[in-house]
Amino acid sequence: MPTYSVVDIFAGPGGLAEGFSSVRGPDGERAFRVELSIEKETAAHSTLRLRAFLRQFGDTLPDLYYRFLNEGGDEPDWSTSHPDAWRAAENEAWQLELGKEEPDLRLNSRLDAIRASSGDNLILIGGPPCQAYSLVGRARNQGKEGYVASEDDRHFLYREYIRILDRLRPAAFVMENVKGMLSSSVDDGESRIFDKVLEDLRGERRGGQRYRLIALSPRTRRQSEFGGFEPRAPDFVVRAEDFGVPQARHRVIVVGLRADLAADLPETALADVLRKHSLAATVGHVLDGMPRLRSGLSRGEDSAAAWKEVVVEAMARVAELETGLSDDQQLAFTLTAAKHLARFREQNELPGREATGTGIADSCPADLRGWLVDPRLSRLPNHASRSHMNSDLGRYFFAAVFGEVTGRSPKASDFPAELAPEHQNWTSGKFADRFRVQVRGGPSTTVTSHISKDGHYFIHPDPQQCRSLSVREAARLQTFPDNYFFKGNRTQQYVQVGNAVPPLLARWIGEALLSILSARDVRQQDEAPPKVNRVA
Repeated sequence: MPTYSVVDIFAGPGGLAEGFSSVRGPDGERAFRVELSIEKETAAHSTLRLRAFLRQFGDTLPDLYYRFLNEGGDEPDWSTSHPDAWRAAENEAWQLELGKEEPDLRLNSRLDAIRASSGDNLILIGGPPCQAYSLVGRARNQGKEGYVASEDDRHFLYREYIRILDRLRPAAFVMENVKGMLSSSVDDGESRIFDKVLEDLRGERRGGQRYRLIALSPRTRRQSEFGGFEPRAPDFVVRAEDFGVPQARHRVIVVGLRADLAADLPETALADVLRKHSLAATVGHVLDGMPRLRSGLSRGEDSAAAWKEVVVEAMARVAELETGLSDDQQLAFTLTAAKHLARFREQNELPGREATGTGIADSCPADLRGWLVDPRLSRLPNHASRSHMNSDLGRYFFAAVFGEVTGRSPKASDFPAELAPEHQNWTSGKFADRFRVQVRGGPSTTVTSHISKDGHYFIHPDPQQCRSLSVREAARLQTFPDNYFFKGNRTQQYVQVGNAVPPLLARWIGEALLSILSARDVRQQDEAPPKVNRVA
């Protein structure tokens, strides 16, 4: 069973690589070995390098790492405590802005060396930055005076992916991006970016290595040169919640297999393997059971007693509001709010802004629980609350109670006038979800880098905590293992989590790819001529 070398570009904090590197072959060994990962942002690169360091130890991470996570304090100097493993991590995880530095300076020689040592057993993964393709980013760009899409270099960073693809000629590749890439265009809307991307990935325009593109969620039909059917653009949209991720995250994921390896592959081969991971996971599965936190107060005294006083006042006010719901639901809302207020008042020991302990819902699916939980942790890293304005605590309580009663997050039009913020666009309909609770009974909404801003879109479902999600809670919705430590300040940590590929989804993709590549290896062995033992 060969080990496949992996090159991960535009890597972020390493979600794709975490999933791929966790895949085991029939012999129990890692099927994919990350040879090189590249990220430009300093904080994300620091996280990426730390994870590369930890991978050097296999399944048994250093005792010193657990001491750091469980006891806190300054991070150890890994280059002193484990110099060989740290050097290997520095060699694997590069801080480099692709498309800026001249590749001949150092990158091309490294790629060539990886190609020479790996041969056909090589995989390219990653996704170009998405700001230019996302709907929010495009709306922001349209408001910039003199903005011309065809002059925005971010639209064309995918070409660096293509350049590296041509250089490596891997057996397979995985490219991820936002759904907005499907409709993004340049040249006044005449040319869709995604059409160009697909042509380049297939190798049709550049005369290079040809690849067969495979959709993980095939829905449409079009005749393919390989026999069967060729996927269309919508087929490449993967709904993470369909594969056991507790988040409604819809992303474009294109898998390519070298044409000579995939000529007789059924068009649903990868999708068929992925379907076995279709068990639904919810917000409650991963957030329930976690250590409770209180939010901080952004103004005035920030003590537990001051926080309780502000929250009691907010809860009492919300419990008396008319919501505009039906009579039955209004009664349920009033009773639920009053119940939480009474329980909150009775609390003698309030949670802190940081917490010890770990936990997860008893009902969490076994695959997800086993992936997230690390029994060696006595506390969860990156699990601390941030501060909120006093006026927002009432809105958070209202949203959480509303979600508990109705099973959905309230829109702006559902908020009573007494809770309306002083925003000019509050009634415009443009930001109807400005205050959005993550409802327990289903997947969360998409965790994005916007969570680093104010947290209003990511309100905790527990009405008694009156806060937005912590970095660790967002990381659980993204399926990062609990022992995955995010570096940088809190804002940078949120951005890393929001921009990442869910590692558990990446694992399922890696397993599906391995099943296809393993079948190829077996077929090649069967077709090889028998060895002849010659007698001297």
